[in-house]
Amino acid sequence: MRIRYLVLLITAISSGLLMTAPAGAQGYPSKPIRMIIPFPPGGSLDIAMRVIGPKMSEVIGQNVIIDSRPGADGNIGTEIVARSPADGYTVLIHAVPLVVNPSLRQKLPFNVEKDFTPVSLLTASPLVLVVNPSVPAKSIKELLAIAKAQPGKLTYASAGNGSNLHMAAELLNNVTGSKMLHVVYKGGGPALIAVLSGETDLSYLNIAAILPYAQSGRLRPLGITSVQRSPLIPDVPTIAESGAPGYEFTAWAGALVPAGTPKDVVNKLYDGFSKALKSPEATKRFAEQGAIIVGSSPDEYAKFVKAELAKWAKVVREAGIKVQ
Repeated sequence: MRIRYLVLLITAISSGLLMTAPAGAQGYPSKPIRMIIPFPPGGSLDIAMRVIGPKMSEVIGQNVIIDSRPGADGNIGTEIVARSPADGYTVLIHAVPLVVNPSLRQKLPFNVEKDFTPVSLLTASPLVLVVNPSVPAKSIKELLAIAKAQPGKLTYASAGNGSNLHMAAELLNNVTGSKMLHVVYKGGGPALIAVLSGETDLSYLNIAAILPYAQSGRLRPLGITSVQRSPLIPDVPTIAESGAPGYEFTAWAGALVPAGTPKDVVNKLYDGFSKALKSPEATKRFAEQGAIIVGSSPDEYAKFVKAELAKWAKVVREAGIKVQ
């Protein structure tokens, strides 16, 4: 009788332990996952997640909801994720501004290294430096010659302070000692329109976005920001090989979750992203956009974020960039 009582007691205790086990243990995911993009719809991150999201839904067996929360150069959406429960159901999809904003702004309502756990670096995409045909420069060397002879004369359009477009341009200024004037717009689409209309002289834009305008002569591509030429525009040289040795910039996309998210949940998300990125549909779509699929591990992405924070802190400091 006593032995039977002990067996029942142990069973009850074990059941209780299982009932109070961390939510991340076995049942994840049991409901839709919200992917927050801290920028307006239609941008590079939104386009990337429209490719990844449906495939990831198939892999993990739950709906993936794309939720754009723009504002404050990406900081509003970022704070939402930082303050969300650490259960794996709210994921931040971010880019270069994530690692630039801590150096641009004196106060942020979150700490990139303390408030987030990296999941995976998803993709990396080169940009193309394009000018309005009215700009006399036919090459990067000629453009830099104008910028150095007449500092501030050339204007470049960006999608906001700390955006990919902004930092690609400031990195060129930093590497070459040139000076071009920054003009802020509310996204990559308005920045593209500004260069097409001649309101600004140049910008750094996605290959797929500029391709039809380059082919029609409405934009003149001068250089690509990666260290290798793109098969989509093989005749356009890299910026590094055509006047700015050492220059390299990629517009990357990465996934993070709130700090404290169980490791097994992080790993399940990573596995989902990895399988979605390897799907034939995703491979084809990203190739068409000139993007490179990365799919790094959580540890690899954590090291990348740390290195990027240091890299951009140096650029911001040396360029004297300040944002209120």
